[in-house]
Amino acid sequence: MSNNNQHKIESPKDRQNRHKAMEAIKLLNSIKEDFKSPVKSMDYFYDLFERVYCKNEALHSENVKVGTMCIQIPSEIIYALDGVPIRLCNGFYTDDEIGSDLLPQKACPLVKATVGHFASGNFSDKPDIVFSPTTCDQKTKSGAIIQTFGYDVIDVDFPRTKESEESREYFRKSIKEFTTKLSKFQNKKLSRKNLKASISKIGYAQSLYHELSKYRENTIVPILGIDVFLITNAFFFDKIDNWIEAMESLLVELDNRNKEKINAAGKLSPRIVYTGSPPIFPNYKIPHIIEQSDAIIVADETCSSNRMFNDMVAVDEWLVNDMLDSIADKYLKACTCPIFTKNDDRIRRIIHLAKQYKADGVIYQAFAGCTVYEMEQRSVLEAMEKAGIPILYIESDYSPSQHGQLSTRIEAFIESLKTRRRNKK
Repeated sequence: MSNNNQHKIESPKDRQNRHKAMEAIKLLNSIKEDFKSPVKSMDYFYDLFERVYCKNEALHSENVKVGTMCIQIPSEIIYALDGVPIRLCNGFYTDDEIGSDLLPQKACPLVKATVGHFASGNFSDKPDIVFSPTTCDQKTKSGAIIQTFGYDVIDVDFPRTKESEESREYFRKSIKEFTTKLSKFQNKKLSRKNLKASISKIGYAQSLYHELSKYRENTIVPILGIDVFLITNAFFFDKIDNWIEAMESLLVELDNRNKEKINAAGKLSPRIVYTGSPPIFPNYKIPHIIEQSDAIIVADETCSSNRMFNDMVAVDEWLVNDMLDSIADKYLKACTCPIFTKNDDRIRRIIHLAKQYKADGVIYQAFAGCTVYEMEQRSVLEAMEKAGIPILYIESDYSPSQHGQLSTRIEAFIESLKTRRRNKK
């Protein structure tokens, strides 16, 4: 038999790449084909995800890549020390299956998928060092497993209360220790000029997200919620200057769509605030069903979107230590993660978002095995009921097998919101 007729044996890594590419392209094609009035400027983001997750293209081959396991690791400091932050939260069912062999079956699918990703070593941009804040217990414990795959994982201490002055000082010290460790790894001293520039650049990126959010307050919403999740997830790994440029182009188009009254949804589509476990590409299962069911996500309270961009660093004095203290305060005080002993701030924010964006209801998703969101849901549901805001609680994992059951529940909730709206007239 000639060599030309011989079939090349597919390696496990190539097979995993192919399966992940299939997951990614299936979602991207569905978003591009299933919804009316697509936003042309979203092509940049569709292409970005295809390049990175289907073609395994590296974006940062010339930079030191600093992996982060949570948004509580300050990107401002990483950029100021000439690193590139790469958030490592993972949404692939393919990686979840690998992680299931390494973690308990009842573990959070996001954590299993993240560990599975490390186990395969199948990165387009492999992290040179990983910083893991001690926020989520499962992520904290998984750090030791990730280290066995040859990665340098460094914990960053994070308090479980944020109200006390002791917690504030504790985290300020923790951030300075993180800065020292990264500075030593980079063999570079943190300068006032670089840190100020980094804070300003990320602040500008956040301001662009705020401009985008204003369009979602309108009666006619020019962009789908699932597109916004793509935009914010792209910030996990994209070159920040490219992301900013793409956002500037998007905002110009949204302004034109707003003037032309182009609606991404139907006239009677219920407006949804999305909260709970974070939508991580390509696990947009619940957001996708919501918007396929004739509703539109107008706001969210998640760590993969709104929470990441909402609050900016407020600096009193532009000296290095003062800037570091301000960064620590922003990442602690503004955080509404349910890992804290109390979640009053988070409940207030959800209610505020529902009122600000004139939402008809809230959909709360918790990953099966994500203990903090599962435990918190009762207090959130009680608060929403007291505030007169309809809410649907959903527990799901990364498996595609639940689609029919989830669709039935979400469609019924959306129909109830339509009925409620009609009865108000």
